[in-house]
Amino acid sequence: MLEAHHITKQYDQLQVLKGVNITVANGEIVSIVGSSGAGKSTLLHILGTLDTPDSGSIVLNQQPIHLLKGKQLAAFRNMHMGFVFQFHHLLPEFSALENVCIPGWIANRSKSQVAKEAQELLNLLGLSERAQNKPQQLSGGEQQRVAVARALINKPSIVFADEPTGNLDSANAKDLHELFVRLKTELGQTFLIVTHNEELAAMSDRTVHMKDGKITG
Repeated sequence: MLEAHHITKQYDQLQVLKGVNITVANGEIVSIVGSSGAGKSTLLHILGTLDTPDSGSIVLNQQPIHLLKGKQLAAFRNMHMGFVFQFHHLLPEFSALENVCIPGWIANRSKSQVAKEAQELLNLLGLSERAQNKPQQLSGGEQQRVAVARALINKPSIVFADEPTGNLDSANAKDLHELFVRLKTELGQTFLIVTHNEELAAMSDRTVHMKDGKITG
């Protein structure tokens, strides 16, 4: 479903990515592991179109997304990609339900339909009683689950997760790992995850190792 070939990226004199090739199949959980500075997050951000490569091609669902620009790229990203980061980036003035709805509203989908789907996602993630709570009224684990629901609201082809358990204690991290596996099983959701967490990597279908801007195995 996702294919990237010969991805390079340089910042000033530092060559961060040195011709990376990677593929992700539909319904697969792939983890990218490696030491700090290996280029993992840079690769994830480029694949998620949050950054641009210096060279190379990225194809998602047969769409060459490296050729998209501006509003066209933003619209494609919003509808086909979900994102979960180390910090949940929830908007504090909105409820959990409203935070989940935002990508759907940006896509000009029916407000009532988006709200219905957002509530269903919160129910699925064990947050049915927390829909009207503001982020500051939620625990760290609950906030991250709201962020996962937000990533899923437009039924994306793939969810990119950058150190999703990096800010969680071990119990909440374990719960999030199991949630990703459940979403893959129940919804057929595809995930590409950058992680230092060996337990999360071990639960993935496949682990990709990076070192010095290259995939080593």
